[in-house]
Amino acid sequence: MEKAYLILATGQIFEGKSFGASGTSVGELVFTTGMTGLAESLTDPSYYGQIVMYTFPLIGNYGISSEDFESPGCQFRGIVVREYCETPSNFRCEFTVDQFLKDHNIIGICGVDTRELTQLIRDEGVVNAIITTQPPESVDTSVLKTYRVQDSVEKTSTKESYTGMPSGALYSVALIDYGAKDSIERALLNRKCKVTVFPYDTPAEEILNGGFDGVMLSNGPGDPADNQFSIEQIKKLLGKLPIFGICLGHQLLALAAGGKTVKLKFGHRGANQPVKDLKSGKIYITSQNHGYAVDTASIDSNVGELRYVNVNDGTCEGVDYPELRAFSTQFHPEAHAGPLDCEDTFSRFTKMMGGN
Repeated sequence: MEKAYLILATGQIFEGKSFGASGTSVGELVFTTGMTGLAESLTDPSYYGQIVMYTFPLIGNYGISSEDFESPGCQFRGIVVREYCETPSNFRCEFTVDQFLKDHNIIGICGVDTRELTQLIRDEGVVNAIITTQPPESVDTSVLKTYRVQDSVEKTSTKESYTGMPSGALYSVALIDYGAKDSIERALLNRKCKVTVFPYDTPAEEILNGGFDGVMLSNGPGDPADNQFSIEQIKKLLGKLPIFGICLGHQLLALAAGGKTVKLKFGHRGANQPVKDLKSGKIYITSQNHGYAVDTASIDSNVGELRYVNVNDGTCEGVDYPELRAFSTQFHPEAHAGPLDCEDTFSRFTKMMGGN
């Protein structure tokens, strides 16, 4: 394997070995703590514009299966691991991580101290980085000062609407795609929901005139405050139809209801994030992937009620809007990959649409 380098905006350089594609790429370096779910994370649109580091030391031992994909492509800018497995062993394996990355032109680096890098991000916050197979002295690092994940929802949302139909459909749901994981649609289909997926820039009037029983606001990448058009459309939908928001959808719903969002120091990414339900007192283990959060202090108590909080740092993990027939979760209740502790939130959504 040829050499590869990870160059941080702080000036630090980590040398390792290359796998996947060759070249140079810039992105926001983040870490995820999931032990499994590699194919799911590689195809999660919420990682748009980011270089993703896995804290679990061995990656790729069970290979990649297309059945686990959350979208057709890969939005990573690069992948960082301690060790990757060149010869996976699993009956579902279709191809190796190395082949997947080559097919999607994604650069990988292995053999670096991911524990040191994780501690650095936890101490200093997420940092821009360059991953390259070129000698560091030949790389233009000036871009690290200005790089920002932008136009991410536009780049990851579907371009045209389409419909999924289960047998014996009981409900009709408009799913607004801000960079949606396919598992959200599947979770709705499994609960007898006819799902029509709309591009992020669909006018609210089209949704309101579509005869839908409810609206799902999907996950997606980037800074939620960048999506002013989408926020304005959600304002028009509030109070008209039951609404369920997940991840970015949760943040956009809060912004539409008058709240604010903040960028976290290093975010929550992985399938082992503890969340407390303030209504029941129960603790759930959840799957998450986000770098922004709703500012709890900005929630108008006349409109929304804080429902879930992160046990580790106390940040907002979900809000109820009782009078508006809406609620949202920062975590992913469809949890693919991840625990299914909170999948009953989908049943809560169907009940809001008139179910049992």
